[in-house]
Formats: sequence, C-alpha cells, structure tokens
Amino acid sequence: MAPLRFSGAGSSGTSNDSVRIWAKVLKHHKIMQEAVREYPARPSDAEGWGRLIADLAKPLDLACPVLLNKHVQELDRFNRTWFAQTDFIESVPFDRFELEIFPEKKKDKKVDYLFGDD
Repeated sequence: MAPLRFSGAGSSGTSNDSVRIWAKVLKHHKIMQEAVREYPARPSDAEGWGRLIADLAKPLDLACPVLLNKHVQELDRFNRTWFAQTDFIESVPFDRFELEIFPEKKKDKKVDYLFGDD
C-alpha cells in the first residue's frame, strides 16, 4: 500500500495583508453616512493611521479628526474606534465617527490527496 501524501497550502498559499475599513457617521445612533475602503496594508503606526483616516474622511466630506494614542490602541486591540465631537477641531453636525476593520475571512485549506501505485 502506497503512503498517503497530502499538501496543504495554508490559508491560500499567499500572504494577503490587505485591510477593509468601514467608516460610519452616526447621529442619534443612526448611520447618516458610510464608506467602505480597502487598503493594501494595515498601518503599523499613528502616522499611517492618520493618512488612512484622512483618506476615509474625504469621501464623507468630513474634517479629519484629531488622532490620539487611544484611537491607535483601540484599532490594534479591538479593530474599531470612534471619534466624538470633541475629537474634531471644528464643530460637526453628528455624534460619532466610527471606524471598524472588517475581520479577514478564513479561506479554506487546500488539501490535495495523492495516492501512489505500488
């Protein structure tokens, strides 16, 4: 009997570090505006997050909020954060600006079963 051989390519055989972020503008707990954008990589520092947040705020016609260390830590730990009215330099007509990172979907493992002849 030939030995059973199989090969697994992990999640997909390639590394995909892209990240999708959902930006929401809320007023009285209702979504007033939203945008979903995909980026090639998840930022690793506050400067990277600042550029990304400015890019997300632009299509929603928002001023860029003040990014605090608290926001960066929440994005790293919980994949979400929110900005209150006090996080904006100018007054804003909404209660919160939320960012949520979509969880990455697990891809099925690719397993090939090869049976040899004796």
